[in-house]
Amino acid sequence: QVQVVESGGGLVQAGDSLRLSCAISGFTFENFGMGWFRQALGKEREFVAAISRSGRSTYYTESVKGRFTISRDNAKNTVYLQMNSLAPEDTAVYYCAVRRVTGVYDRPADYNYWGQGTQVTVSS
Repeated sequence: QVQVVESGGGLVQAGDSLRLSCAISGFTFENFGMGWFRQALGKEREFVAAISRSGRSTYYTESVKGRFTISRDNAKNTVYLQMNSLAPEDTAVYYCAVRRVTGVYDRPADYNYWGQGTQVTVSS
């Protein structure tokens, strides 16, 4: 049974940092690319960051480049999202997801397993 469990969200002030973690179980983690998405209240789910199976390739949406870093530890079956210089517009529920083998990194439909999400709230 595949499980995707996010953690690390919370309430912070603008300029603060948070690190989200996503623990995976039930399949061979190192065989799949991973992604982080977010969904703000009243908005569609949007791509945030993605990482290849090996971790050598990473991708980011423009608004988080230079502030967020995605990484993975294949020995721990965990993917991370380090978020620095947080701003109120980063407030959202953040989701971790497992990408299909042939999936496009920024397309939600190409991810077939999702976590329950973790809330990130950034106050001004």
